[in-house]
Amino acid sequence: MGDNGQVINIRESVMKHLFRHWRTSGAVIGSLLKKGSIAVLALLVVFLAGRIYESQRGPALHRWHTWSGNEMSAEEIDQATFAQYLAREKTIFADLQREVTEALPEEDKTPVNRFYRHSRVWPGQFQQDWNRSFVLLPLGKPRGSVVLLHGLTDSPYSVRYLAQLWQQRGYVAVVPRLPGHGTAPGALTAVDWETWLAATRLAVREATRLAGADVPLHLVGYSNGGALALKYALDSLEDNHLRQPQQIILLSPMIGVTAFARFAGLAGLPSVFPAFARAAWLNVAPEFNPFKYNSFPVKAARQSWLLSQALQQQIIRAARQGELKALPPILTFQSVMDSTVSTRAVVESLYRYLPDNGSELVVFDINQAADLRVLFRPALYAAVNTLLPPAPRAYTTTVVTNATAHTLQTVARTTLAQEREEHRYPLHLAWPADIYSLSHVAVPFPLSDSLYGREPDEKNRYGISLGTISLRGETGTLSVGLETLMRVTSNPFFPWMMTRVDERIACGEQAAVAACLKAQARAEALKQDQVQNGTQQDTDDRRGSHEAEQADKP
Repeated sequence: MGDNGQVINIRESVMKHLFRHWRTSGAVIGSLLKKGSIAVLALLVVFLAGRIYESQRGPALHRWHTWSGNEMSAEEIDQATFAQYLAREKTIFADLQREVTEALPEEDKTPVNRFYRHSRVWPGQFQQDWNRSFVLLPLGKPRGSVVLLHGLTDSPYSVRYLAQLWQQRGYVAVVPRLPGHGTAPGALTAVDWETWLAATRLAVREATRLAGADVPLHLVGYSNGGALALKYALDSLEDNHLRQPQQIILLSPMIGVTAFARFAGLAGLPSVFPAFARAAWLNVAPEFNPFKYNSFPVKAARQSWLLSQALQQQIIRAARQGELKALPPILTFQSVMDSTVSTRAVVESLYRYLPDNGSELVVFDINQAADLRVLFRPALYAAVNTLLPPAPRAYTTTVVTNATAHTLQTVARTTLAQEREEHRYPLHLAWPADIYSLSHVAVPFPLSDSLYGREPDEKNRYGISLGTISLRGETGTLSVGLETLMRVTSNPFFPWMMTRVDERIACGEQAAVAACLKAQARAEALKQDQVQNGTQQDTDDRRGSHEAEQADKP
């Protein structure tokens, strides 16, 4: 009993010690959690206070910021015909006319306000209002159909050149105005990405109705529209009721966005109080662009992040389940410099998972021979090299860049899928000396575009030619940021890009699209080698002649 009692006493002592330790540790942990919570709360209060202060300093909201159209919900769109969607769209534009345009106060009736009926940029005065959905029909029996999706804050105007190309090739082109777009920026506060995706499904149904289900279906997406096009294609792998596309073309696709968009919802929290309604907007700017919003609401940023997250997760899931082998070939055009979407996400969150199916990534490098090149951040010189993983890759890559660091003339450097050898050929296109890179918004527009082009074929056709603006003066004078007006808005490589797209369309009617694209890419590479060798031979011949002439001189 003595030994047993001693054991019991030892156990009791140990238990008391452990209890005291747990109680002390629990108190410490509780204290840390309490302090951590207080710190987080304090940071949140400081953030919200700063956000309120910042928003109150900005310009006041106007009627077009507080107006939102009566768009169809995702459920309604899934049950609607395209004709019904257009009828609702017509009603929305009539409401905009009555509730915004005809109700403007005098101070908003300026020559470059898109909502003023007598301004130079009022969309309703032009022969075609490119803010609205449109359909292009080919001559004769359709050879295929294409659905083209515009970007966030944008309108169908941004994909009209591509739509016209497909129409010329015998395709039905359906270009929907995505809900919340083309009317007033306030409309973006009342829609979500699921509604945009429902409009994508509707456009595919209409394209199929017009062209039939026995011809190719292509999807084209710019920016946010690129994310929607890819999301639809992935959904079609899981849902037999959705028609699968045969090809996908992406321009500056929104595969990933900046980290700030993830927390955009917090930035808008103060707007629950009417006095701080301005906090619901990340940017409030004059609306002088007839076919794109300049103002940007918090909700739009939040929805873009939610869409990109849903897309990235679906790509990873489909890759793990082996479903991506059924994904159609993707051709993407992307500037290495892009302040709207993540260029790296295009590579790491999409292309790294693609099978060897004829896909290609085209990257526009910076202008390595630009004026004031010394002002570049040092990392930019090798931005493309650090972006792409080492060859071989499962997809073809083409880099558009300067022939040398001292010339504005450009070349295409192509590495075929599963190969290491690089093929080079001249584009016979030159960088403008004063452009140091492309931008997110420049990719889908030619230099000749009347609104965005730097060399418009008809200046001010839509009341303003943004691509020709070159202002000089004192900082802090303009009501818009200088970066808005400095951003390049047209693509000097647009003709070459359209040729590449045209080549893709040519493979669209082949039974084995991927095989056609691979053969096409190889033939192009061989042609590049022939051109390169011929150029080198010409150079050698000229050098030999020059040396012979020099030798003949006394």
